[in-house]
Amino acid sequence: MKREINVLNHATEIIQGLEGGVLLTTKADGKVNSMTISWGTLGIEWHKPIFITFVREGRFTRTQLDKNAEFTVNIPYGAYDKNILAFCGTQSGRTTDKIKELGLTLESPLAVSAPGIKELPLTLECKVIYKQKQDLQSIAPENQVYYPQDVDGSFHGTNKNVAIAYYGEIVRAYFIE
Repeated sequence: MKREINVLNHATEIIQGLEGGVLLTTKADGKVNSMTISWGTLGIEWHKPIFITFVREGRFTRTQLDKNAEFTVNIPYGAYDKNILAFCGTQSGRTTDKIKELGLTLESPLAVSAPGIKELPLTLECKVIYKQKQDLQSIAPENQVYYPQDVDGSFHGTNKNVAIAYYGEIVRAYFIE
């Protein structure tokens, strides 16, 4: 069961969730993948509620988003298994079926193709309406530490690859109950 919400009434929970990590879930070519993110923002643009996520160029999630420009954001609410975020933040969907490995429960979406994750019940369904690659030269010097050019792009943490900002219009928001 889903209890729909006004996303702006839950902005605090969403932003606080980002601090500790949330899942970004995609679906393309019949494969569902979830990646832990902690870089994102919630706001309004073009008179629409927007969730902007930042995905590094070399990530499998980027490949998924470029094939299917829809995603869900799955936010912890209440007690949850922290191993979910740890595992999804260190394993690649190219080689690991994270959903199967963790035994996660997929929840059918209302308006997009990517499912929700029952174990992280605060769910935003998003459709990409704009994307923009970061320009390393335009990033303030104190933030360039997040893009060390001597760390290969396949490393799961901070590495040389810049991110692509995906602006997702939030088309539905709800708690999975």
